Amino acid sequence: MPSQSFVTMVGAGNVAWHLAPALDNAGYAVREVYSRKPAHAEALTERLYQAEVCESLDFSQSASSFFILAVPDAALLPVVREIVLPEEAMLVHVSGAQPLDVLEYAATDQLGVFYPVYTFAKERRVDFSAVPICIETRVEGTEKKLITMARALSCDVHKVGSSQRLALHLSAVVASDFTNHMLRVAQQIMQRNDLDYRWLFPLIAETVQRSILQGPAAAQAGPAVQGELETLDKHFQFLEDQPALAALYQQISQHILNTYQPE
Repeated sequence: MPSQSFVTMVGAGNVAWHLAPALDNAGYAVREVYSRKPAHAEALTERLYQAEVCESLDFSQSASSFFILAVPDAALLPVVREIVLPEEAMLVHVSGAQPLDVLEYAATDQLGVFYPVYTFAKERRVDFSAVPICIETRVEGTEKKLITMARALSCDVHKVGSSQRLALHLSAVVASDFTNHMLRVAQQIMQRNDLDYRWLFPLIAETVQRSILQGPAAAQAGPAVQGELETLDKHFQFLEDQPALAALYQQISQHILNTYQPE
C-alpha cells in the first residue's frame, strides 16, 4: 500500500473507535495510534490490522501522511501546539464546533476538517456509508485528498465552512442531545409515578419517523400546538414540586405556542 494512504490517529475515544477501523477497511491503513491514556490506544490498535501504539506526539519519523486529531475540543489546541509532523503531512480534526483555524499553529499548510455528522458510542455499530461527512480546507490539493478519503467511507460528502459547520453542530446538539435529555426527563416522570417508561417506546419511534418523513413542522403535535391552554396549565401545576422542570416545560410550551399560535 502506498505511504500516502497511511494514517495516524491521535485520540482513541468514541469517534476514533469507529473511524479508525472504517478507514482501515477503506484502504487507508491506520499505522499509529496515540492517546494520553495508553490503554485506550492499545485497545483501539486491537481493532486494526497493523497499527502500533505511539508514546509521544513526535511523529517526525512517521510514514503517515494523514494525521487525524480525534480528541476532545478542549484538547485540540494543546495537541496542535505539541505535535511534530513529518514533511508534507496533512493535519485534520473531526470537531463540529472548532474552526479550521485552530490548526494554524501546526507546521504544515495542509490543514483540514473531517466532520462526521453522527453520535458515536463504542458499543454501537456504525454504517459510515449513510453518515454525512463535512470537510473543510483552504488548499485545493488538500481538498481533493479529503474528498477522496470521505467518499471512500460515505456516499454523503459536503464542503462546509467553519461558520456553517458550527450551525450544523448546534443543530445536531439540539436534535440529538437535547432530544435525548427530554426523553430522560420523560423517563423520570414515569418512574416517579410508578409507570413503565417502555410504554412510551412506540410513541417515541412514531414521533421520530413522522418528523423525518413529514418534516418537524408538519409532524408537531400536542396541547401547545393546538392552543390547549387548560391542559398546559394542568401539566404545569402537576410539576409544581419540581420548579426547574416546571419552568422548562413552560418555556418550551410557550415557544411552541409562539410558533404555531401567533397572535
